[in-house]
Amino acid sequence: MGLPTNKQTDAPVSSVLKLENVEECYRYFEDLCTIQEIRDLGQRLEIAKALDAGDTYQSAIEKTGVSTATIGRVKRCLNYGAGGYRLVLDRMKSEEKRP
Repeated sequence: MGLPTNKQTDAPVSSVLKLENVEECYRYFEDLCTIQEIRDLGQRLEIAKALDAGDTYQSAIEKTGVSTATIGRVKRCLNYGAGGYRLVLDRMKSEEKRP
């Protein structure tokens, strides 16, 4: 089904592209999200990285403390989603390889 594309969803997604560096991102997300929402996003990315590296559900639970339902959702998105996790994970890996 995917994320609905409309004025309400376009605005926050497009607004991220206006940010120029990590400091600006921190400032924006601090205003836009609660601390818990930001932590949740971070946990999901951590889960995606762990699963992509071959970790088991149990290992991902131990690393993040999240439920199996959350891990299952991230895994489904990794395998059958829109490709957003894959795009970001691949770019993060490329940056790590650079000298």
